[in-house]
Amino acid sequence: MWENTDNSLSRTFRFSDFHTAFAFLTEVAAEAERLDHHPWFSNEYNVVKFRLRTHDAGNIVTARDHRLAAAIDAVANRYLLQ
Repeated sequence: MWENTDNSLSRTFRFSDFHTAFAFLTEVAAEAERLDHHPWFSNEYNVVKFRLRTHDAGNIVTARDHRLAAAIDAVANRYLLQ
């Protein structure tokens, strides 16, 4: 579930291994590029963390962040169900 904290949407995902986490990030990167909205993220082994906020809107959460969060969830569901 996405948390709305510190003027951003945040979520952490855990995968079975590094390969799965990295494949997930690769798909998210393609989706972020398509939406022209690029998230802050970190990846350590099988854990991926995101923080979403719109920089050109004063670093607040906007509809663009919610659209990207939904897209990230859709990608995650494909990997978490495997």
